[in-house]
Amino acid sequence: MKRTLNPIPYPLYPKHHCGVFGIYGHKDAARLCYLGLFALQHRGEESCGIAVSDGKNVQCHKGMGLVGDVFDETRISALSGDIAMGHVRYSTAGSSILKNAQPILVDYSRGALAIAHNGNLVNASLLRDELEAHGSIFQTTSDSEIIIHLMARPKFKNLEDALLDSLMMLKGAFTLVMMTQDTLVGARDPWGFRPLSLGKIGKSWVLASETCALDLIQADFEREVEAGEIIMIDKHGIKSFKPFERYKPRKRSCIFELIYFARPDSFVFGENVHSFRQKLGMKLAQEHPIEADIVVAVPDSGNSAALGFSRASGIPFEIGIIRNHYIGRTFIQPSQYIRDFKARVKLNPIKEVLDGKRIVLVDDSIVRGTTMRARVANLRKLGAKEVHLRVSCPPHLSPCFYGIDFPTKNELIASSHSVAEIRKFLGVDSLGYLSIDGLLSCAIGDRNDYCISCFCGEYPIEPPEGTTKYAMEKGYAK
Repeated sequence: MKRTLNPIPYPLYPKHHCGVFGIYGHKDAARLCYLGLFALQHRGEESCGIAVSDGKNVQCHKGMGLVGDVFDETRISALSGDIAMGHVRYSTAGSSILKNAQPILVDYSRGALAIAHNGNLVNASLLRDELEAHGSIFQTTSDSEIIIHLMARPKFKNLEDALLDSLMMLKGAFTLVMMTQDTLVGARDPWGFRPLSLGKIGKSWVLASETCALDLIQADFEREVEAGEIIMIDKHGIKSFKPFERYKPRKRSCIFELIYFARPDSFVFGENVHSFRQKLGMKLAQEHPIEADIVVAVPDSGNSAALGFSRASGIPFEIGIIRNHYIGRTFIQPSQYIRDFKARVKLNPIKEVLDGKRIVLVDDSIVRGTTMRARVANLRKLGAKEVHLRVSCPPHLSPCFYGIDFPTKNELIASSHSVAEIRKFLGVDSLGYLSIDGLLSCAIGDRNDYCISCFCGEYPIEPPEGTTKYAMEKGYAK
Protein backbone atom coordinates (compact mmCIF):
# COMPACT_ATOMS: atom_id res chain seq x y z
CA MET A 1 0.00 0.00 0.00
CA LYS A 2 1.37 3.39 -1.00
CA ARG A 3 2.23 5.72 1.84
CA THR A 4 0.87 9.26 1.67
CA LEU A 5 2.06 12.47 3.27
CA ASN A 6 -0.73 14.67 4.57
CA PRO A 7 -0.22 18.32 5.43
CA ILE A 8 -0.40 19.06 9.17
CA PRO A 9 -2.24 22.31 10.03
CA TYR A 10 0.29 23.63 12.55
CA PRO A 11 3.88 22.49 11.94
CA LEU A 12 6.15 21.97 14.94
CA TYR A 13 9.64 23.36 14.45
CA PRO A 14 12.72 22.25 16.34
CA LYS A 15 12.61 24.83 19.12
CA HIS A 16 15.22 26.83 20.90
CA HIS A 17 15.74 25.31 24.32
CA CYS A 18 17.32 27.35 27.14
CA GLY A 19 20.10 29.77 27.89
CA VAL A 20 21.86 30.44 31.20
CA PHE A 21 23.99 33.32 32.41
CA GLY A 22 25.78 34.21 35.66
CA ILE A 23 28.10 36.93 36.92
CA TYR A 24 30.07 37.21 40.16
CA GLY A 25 31.55 40.32 41.77
CA HIS A 26 30.16 43.21 39.72
CA LYS A 27 28.34 46.24 41.16
CA ASP A 28 25.97 46.25 38.17
CA ALA A 29 25.40 42.49 38.12
CA ALA A 30 21.65 42.56 37.41
CA ARG A 31 22.01 44.91 34.44
CA LEU A 32 24.82 42.86 32.89
CA CYS A 33 22.78 39.71 33.44
CA TYR A 34 19.86 41.38 31.66
CA LEU A 35 22.11 42.19 28.69
CA GLY A 36 23.51 38.67 28.70
CA LEU A 37 20.00 37.21 28.51
CA PHE A 38 19.22 39.58 25.66
CA ALA A 39 22.10 38.05 23.71
CA LEU A 40 20.80 34.56 24.53
CA GLN A 41 17.18 35.30 23.65
CA HIS A 42 17.37 33.01 20.60
CA ARG A 43 17.73 30.05 22.98
CA GLY A 44 14.31 30.56 24.55
CA GLU A 45 11.39 32.94 24.18
CA GLU A 46 8.77 31.50 26.54
CA SER A 47 9.94 32.86 29.88
CA CYS A 48 12.93 34.45 31.57
CA GLY A 49 14.17 35.47 35.00
CA ILE A 50 17.02 36.98 37.00
CA ALA A 51 18.11 36.25 40.59
CA VAL A 52 20.48 38.58 42.45
CA SER A 53 22.35 38.40 45.76
CA ASP A 54 23.87 41.20 47.83
CA GLY A 55 25.79 38.70 49.97
CA LYS A 56 22.99 38.26 52.49
CA ASN A 57 19.68 38.24 50.65
CA VAL A 58 18.69 36.70 47.33
CA GLN A 59 15.80 38.11 45.32
CA CYS A 60 14.34 36.98 42.02
CA HIS A 61 12.03 38.29 39.33
CA LYS A 62 10.74 36.21 36.42
CA GLY A 63 7.85 36.15 34.02
CA MET A 64 6.44 34.78 30.78
CA GLY A 65 7.66 36.34 27.55
CA LEU A 66 10.75 37.99 26.14
CA VAL A 67 13.52 39.58 28.20
CA GLY A 68 12.52 43.08 27.08
CA ASP A 69 8.90 42.46 28.07
CA VAL A 70 9.57 40.96 31.51
CA PHE A 71 12.22 43.50 32.60
CA ASP A 72 12.30 47.28 32.49
CA GLU A 73 14.45 49.92 34.20
CA THR A 74 12.37 49.81 37.39
CA ARG A 75 12.67 46.03 37.69
CA ILE A 76 16.41 46.00 37.00
CA SER A 77 17.10 48.85 39.45
CA ALA A 78 15.27 46.95 42.20
CA LEU A 79 17.57 43.92 41.82
CA SER A 80 20.56 45.03 43.88
CA GLY A 81 23.66 42.94 44.48
CA ASP A 82 26.99 41.96 42.97
CA ILE A 83 26.09 38.34 42.12
CA ALA A 84 23.43 37.60 39.51
CA MET A 85 22.20 34.72 37.38
CA GLY A 86 19.52 34.41 34.76
CA HIS A 87 17.67 32.11 32.39
CA VAL A 88 15.73 32.19 29.14
CA ARG A 89 13.49 29.19 28.59
CA TYR A 90 11.93 27.08 25.94
CA SER A 91 10.16 24.15 27.55
CA THR A 92 11.71 20.78 26.77
CA ALA A 93 10.59 19.28 30.12
CA GLY A 94 7.38 20.58 31.66
CA SER A 95 4.72 22.92 30.34
CA SER A 96 5.19 26.54 29.36
CA ILE A 97 3.67 28.11 32.48
CA LEU A 98 4.92 30.66 35.01
CA LYS A 99 5.65 28.18 37.79
CA ASN A 100 8.15 26.45 35.49
CA ALA A 101 9.98 29.70 34.68
CA GLN A 102 13.55 29.92 35.99
CA PRO A 103 15.67 30.62 37.97
CA ILE A 104 14.00 28.49 40.62
CA LEU A 105 14.71 30.10 44.00
CA VAL A 106 14.21 28.35 47.34
CA ASP A 107 15.06 28.96 50.99
CA TYR A 108 16.09 25.86 52.91
CA SER A 109 18.08 24.91 56.00
CA ARG A 110 21.40 26.08 54.55
CA GLY A 111 20.08 29.37 53.14
CA ALA A 112 18.97 30.48 49.69
CA LEU A 113 19.60 28.50 46.52
CA ALA A 114 18.73 29.50 42.94
CA ILE A 115 19.16 27.30 39.88
CA ALA A 116 18.96 27.70 36.10
CA HIS A 117 19.18 24.64 33.86
CA ASN A 118 19.72 23.94 30.16
CA GLY A 119 19.09 20.35 29.10
CA ASN A 120 16.94 17.35 30.01
CA LEU A 121 17.43 14.67 32.65
CA VAL A 122 16.46 11.25 31.30
CA ASN A 123 16.13 9.79 34.82
CA ALA A 124 14.02 12.70 36.09
CA SER A 125 10.84 10.71 36.72
CA LEU A 126 12.70 7.98 38.61
CA LEU A 127 14.46 10.53 40.83
CA ARG A 128 11.28 12.47 41.47
CA ASP A 129 9.35 9.35 42.46
CA GLU A 130 12.11 8.44 44.91
CA LEU A 131 12.24 11.93 46.39
CA GLU A 132 8.45 12.12 46.77
CA ALA A 133 8.47 8.74 48.47
CA HIS A 134 10.77 10.31 51.09
CA GLY A 135 8.54 13.34 51.60
CA SER A 136 9.65 15.91 49.01
CA ILE A 137 6.90 18.22 47.77
CA PHE A 138 7.44 19.65 44.30
CA GLN A 139 6.21 23.08 43.22
CA THR A 140 6.95 22.74 39.48
CA THR A 141 6.82 20.09 36.76
CA SER A 142 10.33 20.93 35.54
CA ASP A 143 13.11 18.39 35.92
CA SER A 144 15.36 21.22 37.15
CA GLU A 145 13.64 21.28 40.55
CA ILE A 146 14.84 17.72 41.20
CA ILE A 147 18.39 19.04 41.54
CA ILE A 148 17.33 21.40 44.33
CA HIS A 149 15.61 18.60 46.25
CA LEU A 150 18.68 16.39 45.91
CA MET A 151 20.91 19.16 47.24
CA ALA A 152 18.56 19.93 50.14
CA ARG A 153 18.87 16.47 51.66
CA PRO A 154 19.95 16.79 55.33
CA LYS A 155 23.05 14.56 55.08
CA PHE A 156 25.22 17.31 53.55
CA LYS A 157 27.33 19.68 55.63
CA ASN A 158 28.19 22.22 52.93
CA LEU A 159 27.41 23.34 49.38
CA GLU A 160 30.35 21.52 47.85
CA ASP A 161 29.33 18.13 49.26
CA ALA A 162 25.69 18.66 48.30
CA LEU A 163 26.62 19.67 44.79
CA LEU A 164 29.06 16.86 44.04
CA ASP A 165 26.87 14.12 45.48
CA SER A 166 23.66 15.36 43.82
CA LEU A 167 25.09 15.86 40.35
CA MET A 168 26.54 12.35 40.41
CA MET A 169 22.95 11.04 40.55
CA LEU A 170 21.84 12.78 37.36
CA LYS A 171 21.69 11.12 33.94
CA GLY A 172 21.20 13.21 30.85
CA ALA A 173 21.98 16.74 29.79
CA PHE A 174 22.57 19.45 32.37
CA THR A 175 24.37 22.72 31.94
CA LEU A 176 23.70 24.56 35.19
CA VAL A 177 24.23 27.94 36.74
CA MET A 178 23.47 28.07 40.48
CA MET A 179 23.76 30.72 43.16
CA THR A 180 23.68 31.00 46.95
CA GLN A 181 24.01 34.19 48.97
CA ASP A 182 27.76 34.28 48.40
CA THR A 183 28.66 31.75 45.67
CA LEU A 184 28.14 31.32 41.94
CA VAL A 185 28.33 27.82 40.44
CA GLY A 186 28.58 26.56 36.87
CA ALA A 187 28.43 22.90 35.86
CA ARG A 188 28.29 20.70 32.76
CA ASP A 189 27.26 17.07 32.61
CA PRO A 190 30.06 14.55 31.91
CA TRP A 191 28.79 13.98 28.34
CA GLY A 192 29.00 17.71 27.60
CA PHE A 193 25.74 17.84 25.65
CA ARG A 194 25.14 21.59 26.11
CA PRO A 195 27.74 24.39 26.02
CA LEU A 196 28.93 26.70 28.80
CA SER A 197 31.61 29.38 28.58
CA LEU A 198 33.67 31.12 31.23
CA GLY A 199 34.59 34.78 30.81
CA LYS A 200 35.90 37.76 32.72
CA ILE A 201 35.03 41.46 32.78
CA GLY A 202 37.54 43.34 34.88
CA LYS A 203 37.85 41.27 38.06
CA SER A 204 34.36 39.78 37.71
CA TRP A 205 33.74 36.24 36.50
CA VAL A 206 31.01 35.44 33.96
CA LEU A 207 29.29 32.21 32.90
CA ALA A 208 27.17 32.02 29.74
CA SER A 209 25.67 29.41 27.44
CA GLU A 210 27.28 31.12 24.46
CA THR A 211 30.14 33.56 23.92
CA CYS A 212 27.84 36.04 22.14
CA ALA A 213 26.61 36.99 25.63
CA LEU A 214 30.18 37.69 26.71
CA ASP A 215 30.73 39.84 23.63
CA LEU A 216 27.71 42.02 24.37
CA ILE A 217 28.92 42.99 27.84
CA GLN A 218 32.53 43.26 26.59
CA ALA A 219 33.77 40.39 28.73
CA ASP A 220 36.86 38.45 27.70
CA PHE A 221 36.38 34.81 26.80
CA GLU A 222 38.62 32.72 29.06
CA ARG A 223 37.69 29.17 28.06
CA GLU A 224 34.86 26.69 27.76
CA VAL A 225 33.78 24.92 30.92
CA GLU A 226 34.79 21.33 30.24
CA ALA A 227 32.43 18.38 30.03
CA GLY A 228 32.02 17.04 33.56
CA GLU A 229 33.51 20.15 35.18
CA ILE A 230 32.03 22.04 38.13
CA ILE A 231 33.16 25.59 38.82
CA MET A 232 32.57 27.39 42.14
CA ILE A 233 33.24 31.14 42.42
CA ASP A 234 33.27 32.98 45.74
CA LYS A 235 35.31 35.60 47.61
CA HIS A 236 38.31 33.25 47.65
CA GLY A 237 38.38 33.02 43.86
CA ILE A 238 37.50 30.27 41.40
CA LYS A 239 37.68 26.54 42.10
CA SER A 240 37.30 23.69 39.59
CA PHE A 241 36.18 20.10 40.26
CA LYS A 242 35.98 17.12 37.91
CA PRO A 243 34.18 14.46 39.94
CA PHE A 244 33.05 12.38 36.95
CA GLU A 245 36.53 11.57 35.65
CA ARG A 246 36.76 8.23 37.40
CA TYR A 247 33.73 7.01 35.40
CA LYS A 248 35.39 7.99 32.11
CA PRO A 249 32.16 8.88 30.27
CA ARG A 250 32.47 9.53 26.53
CA LYS A 251 31.96 13.16 25.56
CA ARG A 252 28.87 13.67 23.41
CA SER A 253 28.47 17.36 22.53
CA CYS A 254 25.22 18.04 20.68
CA ILE A 255 26.07 18.59 17.01
CA PHE A 256 22.74 20.40 16.50
CA GLU A 257 24.04 23.24 18.66
CA LEU A 258 26.46 23.95 15.83
CA ILE A 259 24.01 23.23 13.01
CA TYR A 260 21.09 25.30 14.26
CA PHE A 261 20.80 26.54 17.84
CA ALA A 262 23.84 28.64 18.59
CA ARG A 263 24.21 32.15 17.20
CA PRO A 264 26.63 32.39 14.25
CA ASP A 265 28.87 34.80 16.18
CA SER A 266 29.30 32.38 19.09
CA PHE A 267 32.28 30.14 19.79
CA VAL A 268 30.89 26.70 20.71
CA PHE A 269 32.65 23.35 21.25
CA GLY A 270 35.95 24.83 20.14
CA GLU A 271 34.94 26.61 16.95
CA ASN A 272 33.08 29.56 15.50
CA VAL A 273 29.51 28.61 14.58
CA HIS A 274 29.40 30.66 11.36
CA SER A 275 32.61 29.03 10.08
CA PHE A 276 31.28 25.57 10.90
CA ARG A 277 28.04 26.20 9.01
CA GLN A 278 29.95 27.49 6.01
CA LYS A 279 31.89 24.21 6.00
CA LEU A 280 28.57 22.33 6.04
CA GLY A 281 27.44 24.26 2.96
CA MET A 282 30.69 23.60 1.14
CA LYS A 283 30.49 19.88 1.90
CA LEU A 284 26.85 19.87 0.81
CA ALA A 285 27.84 21.35 -2.56
CA GLN A 286 30.41 18.58 -2.99
CA GLU A 287 27.96 15.81 -2.08
CA HIS A 288 24.99 17.16 -4.06
CA PRO A 289 26.16 19.31 -7.00
CA ILE A 290 23.54 20.91 -9.23
CA GLU A 291 23.31 23.37 -12.10
CA ALA A 292 21.43 26.48 -11.04
CA ASP A 293 21.34 30.27 -11.36
CA ILE A 294 21.37 31.39 -7.71
CA VAL A 295 21.78 30.09 -4.16
CA VAL A 296 19.14 31.32 -1.69
CA ALA A 297 19.15 30.76 2.07
CA VAL A 298 16.20 30.14 4.34
CA PRO A 299 17.08 32.83 6.90
CA ASP A 300 18.52 33.12 9.39
CA SER A 301 19.99 29.74 10.31
CA GLY A 302 20.51 28.76 6.65
CA ASN A 303 22.54 31.86 5.77
CA SER A 304 26.02 30.57 6.60
CA ALA A 305 25.51 27.18 4.92
CA ALA A 306 24.14 28.90 1.80
CA LEU A 307 27.26 31.08 1.62
CA GLY A 308 29.42 27.97 1.86
CA PHE A 309 27.40 26.22 -0.85
CA SER A 310 27.77 29.27 -3.11
CA ARG A 311 31.53 29.48 -2.62
CA ALA A 312 32.12 25.78 -3.25
CA SER A 313 29.80 25.56 -6.26
CA GLY A 314 30.51 28.92 -7.87
CA ILE A 315 26.77 29.65 -8.06
CA PRO A 316 26.05 33.27 -6.99
CA PHE A 317 24.49 33.83 -3.58
CA GLU A 318 21.38 36.03 -3.56
CA ILE A 319 19.18 37.35 -0.79
CA GLY A 320 15.90 35.95 -2.04
CA ILE A 321 13.93 35.63 1.21
CA ILE A 322 13.48 38.33 3.84
CA ARG A 323 12.83 37.46 7.45
CA ASN A 324 10.52 39.49 9.68
CA HIS A 325 12.24 39.64 13.08
CA TYR A 326 9.35 41.26 14.91
CA ILE A 327 6.88 38.44 15.39
CA GLY A 328 6.28 38.19 19.13
CA ARG A 329 4.60 35.50 21.20
CA THR A 330 1.39 37.52 21.37
CA PHE A 331 0.88 37.44 17.59
CA ILE A 332 -2.77 36.50 16.96
CA GLN A 333 -3.05 33.00 15.56
CA PRO A 334 -4.68 32.88 12.11
CA SER A 335 -7.68 30.83 11.07
CA GLN A 336 -6.81 27.22 10.46
CA TYR A 337 -7.61 27.35 6.74
CA ILE A 338 -4.67 29.73 6.19
CA ARG A 339 -2.25 26.98 7.14
CA ASP A 340 0.96 28.65 6.06
CA PHE A 341 0.02 32.19 7.16
CA LYS A 342 2.47 32.36 10.05
CA ALA A 343 5.29 31.04 7.88
CA ARG A 344 4.54 33.68 5.24
CA VAL A 345 4.54 36.45 7.82
CA LYS A 346 7.93 35.28 9.12
CA LEU A 347 9.64 34.78 5.73
CA ASN A 348 8.74 36.70 2.58
CA PRO A 349 10.35 35.90 -0.81
CA ILE A 350 11.50 38.62 -3.25
CA LYS A 351 9.78 38.03 -6.59
CA GLU A 352 12.25 40.12 -8.58
CA VAL A 353 15.15 37.94 -7.43
CA LEU A 354 13.41 34.59 -7.93
CA ASP A 355 11.37 35.03 -11.10
CA GLY A 356 12.57 32.76 -13.89
CA LYS A 357 15.54 31.45 -11.90
CA ARG A 358 16.80 27.96 -11.14
CA ILE A 359 17.20 28.16 -7.38
CA VAL A 360 19.27 26.21 -4.89
CA LEU A 361 17.37 26.67 -1.61
CA VAL A 362 19.53 25.95 1.46
CA ASP A 363 18.01 25.23 4.89
CA ASP A 364 19.48 23.84 8.10
CA SER A 365 16.92 21.03 8.62
CA ILE A 366 13.56 19.54 7.69
CA VAL A 367 11.46 18.24 10.57
CA ARG A 368 7.87 17.59 9.54
CA GLY A 369 8.15 19.16 6.11
CA THR A 370 4.84 20.99 6.05
CA THR A 371 6.34 24.45 6.38
CA MET A 372 8.91 23.78 3.67
CA ARG A 373 6.18 22.45 1.39
CA ALA A 374 4.25 25.70 1.67
CA ARG A 375 7.46 27.70 1.19
CA VAL A 376 8.36 25.87 -2.01
CA ALA A 377 4.84 26.34 -3.39
CA ASN A 378 5.18 30.07 -2.73
CA LEU A 379 8.53 30.23 -4.55
CA ARG A 380 6.99 28.60 -7.60
CA LYS A 381 4.03 30.97 -7.42
CA LEU A 382 6.49 33.86 -7.59
CA GLY A 383 8.06 32.49 -10.76
CA ALA A 384 10.90 30.22 -9.66
CA LYS A 385 11.74 28.01 -12.65
CA GLU A 386 13.34 25.21 -10.60
CA VAL A 387 13.75 24.67 -6.85
CA HIS A 388 16.58 22.40 -5.70
CA LEU A 389 16.51 21.95 -1.93
CA ARG A 390 19.76 21.32 -0.04
CA VAL A 391 19.74 20.56 3.69
CA SER A 392 22.89 21.15 5.75
CA CYS A 393 22.30 18.20 8.10
CA PRO A 394 21.29 14.54 7.69
CA PRO A 395 17.62 13.46 7.83
CA HIS A 396 16.07 13.59 11.31
CA LEU A 397 15.11 10.03 12.15
CA SER A 398 14.64 10.08 15.93
CA PRO A 399 13.54 12.44 18.72
CA CYS A 400 15.98 14.03 21.15
CA PHE A 401 15.84 13.36 24.90
CA TYR A 402 18.61 15.75 25.92
CA GLY A 403 17.02 19.17 25.58
CA ILE A 404 15.77 19.68 22.01
CA ASP A 405 12.02 19.63 21.50
CA PHE A 406 11.81 17.60 18.31
CA PRO A 407 8.47 15.89 17.65
CA THR A 408 7.90 12.19 18.25
CA LYS A 409 9.44 9.71 15.84
CA ASN A 410 6.15 9.26 13.96
CA GLU A 411 6.00 13.01 13.25
CA LEU A 412 9.51 13.20 11.80
CA ILE A 413 9.02 12.98 8.05
CA ALA A 414 12.35 11.24 7.39
CA SER A 415 11.67 8.46 9.91
CA SER A 416 9.12 6.77 7.65
CA HIS A 417 9.69 8.16 4.15
CA SER A 418 12.48 7.95 1.62
CA VAL A 419 14.28 10.96 0.19
CA ALA A 420 12.38 10.43 -3.07
CA GLU A 421 9.05 10.46 -1.24
CA ILE A 422 10.00 13.58 0.71
CA ARG A 423 11.12 15.31 -2.50
CA LYS A 424 7.76 14.58 -4.09
CA PHE A 425 5.84 15.78 -1.03
CA LEU A 426 7.81 19.02 -0.85
CA GLY A 427 7.39 19.67 -4.56
CA VAL A 428 11.09 20.31 -5.26
CA ASP A 429 13.01 19.35 -8.38
CA SER A 430 15.76 17.71 -6.35
CA LEU A 431 16.55 17.15 -2.67
CA GLY A 432 19.92 16.56 -1.06
CA TYR A 433 20.72 16.02 2.61
CA LEU A 434 24.24 16.25 4.00
CA SER A 435 25.52 12.80 4.98
CA ILE A 436 26.47 11.92 8.55
CA ASP A 437 30.06 11.41 7.43
CA GLY A 438 30.00 14.78 5.69
CA LEU A 439 28.62 16.45 8.79
CA LEU A 440 31.20 14.97 11.13
CA SER A 441 34.04 15.73 8.74
CA CYS A 442 33.29 19.45 9.27
CA ALA A 443 33.64 19.27 13.06
CA ILE A 444 36.97 19.71 14.79
CA GLY A 445 38.42 17.02 17.04
CA ASP A 446 37.27 13.43 17.37
CA ARG A 447 34.06 12.70 15.45
CA ASN A 448 33.01 10.38 18.29
CA ASP A 449 32.84 13.36 20.65
CA TYR A 450 29.50 14.48 19.16
CA CYS A 451 25.96 13.31 19.82
CA ILE A 452 24.16 12.50 16.54
CA SER A 453 21.26 10.55 18.09
CA CYS A 454 18.57 12.45 16.18
CA PHE A 455 20.18 11.35 12.90
CA CYS A 456 20.88 7.71 13.72
CA GLY A 457 18.64 6.70 16.65
CA GLU A 458 21.56 5.47 18.78
CA TYR A 459 21.52 7.14 22.20
CA PRO A 460 24.56 7.58 24.49
CA ILE A 461 22.17 7.45 27.46
CA GLU A 462 19.13 5.30 26.74
CA PRO A 463 15.97 7.09 27.94
CA PRO A 464 13.33 5.15 29.90
CA GLU A 465 10.41 3.92 27.83
CA GLY A 466 7.59 6.44 27.48
CA THR A 467 9.78 9.48 28.20
CA THR A 468 8.11 12.76 27.12
CA LYS A 469 8.42 16.43 28.08
CA TYR A 470 5.23 16.04 30.16
CA ALA A 471 6.40 12.91 31.99
CA MET A 472 6.22 14.56 35.43
CA GLU A 473 2.83 16.23 35.00
CA LYS A 474 0.60 14.01 37.06
CA GLY A 475 -2.95 14.67 36.05
CA TYR A 476 -3.29 18.43 36.15
CA ALA A 477 -3.88 20.66 33.17
CA LYS A 478 -0.97 21.47 30.89
